[in-house]
Amino acid sequence: NIAAASADRSVSLWRTYPPNTNYGLLPNLHKAPIIDLQWSLLSPHLYTIGADGCICISDVTTGERVKRIKAAHRGVINSVDRIATAGTELIVTGGDDGFVRVWDVGGDDISNEPVKEIKLGYPITAVAWSTDAAQIYVGGLDNCIHAYDMRTTERLHTLGGHTDTPVSIVVSPGPGNYIISPSLSSNTLIHDIRPFSPHPNRRVNTFRCGLFKCLPLFCNRIYRQLHGAPAGFENTLSKAAWSKYDGGKRVAVGGADRAVTVWEVESGRILYKLPGHKGTVTCVDFHPKEPIVLTGSKDGTMLLGEIDRS
Repeated sequence: NIAAASADRSVSLWRTYPPNTNYGLLPNLHKAPIIDLQWSLLSPHLYTIGADGCICISDVTTGERVKRIKAAHRGVINSVDRIATAGTELIVTGGDDGFVRVWDVGGDDISNEPVKEIKLGYPITAVAWSTDAAQIYVGGLDNCIHAYDMRTTERLHTLGGHTDTPVSIVVSPGPGNYIISPSLSSNTLIHDIRPFSPHPNRRVNTFRCGLFKCLPLFCNRIYRQLHGAPAGFENTLSKAAWSKYDGGKRVAVGGADRAVTVWEVESGRILYKLPGHKGTVTCVDFHPKEPIVLTGSKDGTMLLGEIDRS
């Protein structure tokens, strides 16, 4: 199934296969545009975040809002990710207030207080869990991606390479050895996040920054630099995606050229430029078991396309 959110503050539910029925609508979940959403991994719930600073948890089977965490952040919440661990489910959020917060949403009695909180001091545009829930990857206006220890909330290391703000972070499927992060510079990077990376471009050094705190570990673990998806001038927080049906051999990012670019990870070669939209492509996702690509755009439409499995 497909869940789509937009500036009308509602979530529409669709069937993936023809006739692509719009079988559900969750109206007025937020008091401002919905920025991002995630399906629950353990329950029929949908997690949404909005420009109103709230987190909403909705039951897609009944269409009811189960929980609304008011003032989860002061200002816009830009990113959300979820992980199932130790019999419960955690979500992490990052917002314009400069905080990253972790919420336990696995039980019936969901608290209004976060279980962990990290203060960075500048707007956060992207967050993502590691596959073992031990680390949180955070991107923001300092043009870097920071890895934080979930248990101690201490910064472990920083991944460099971007010259502008990273707009989303997605961990590769399977063991989660890589992350992809498009940025406002129109440059998309894939970093190797394995603890003992054999990649020759891995190096660690120290540096100081006058604007932000000293970053003790700066790692260049760039595995691939991908070009071809222009970010444009709209400063859109475009969502990248890994292919799941083949174990992450392909990645996709939407752009201001009204198309989706699909690359082969190993070679960095562009495989497809998928047109059809009349506005900037804001999100893309792959079917978990089939070579089907879903794209959403500022033109208010979604497109489903099929690519070559091989």
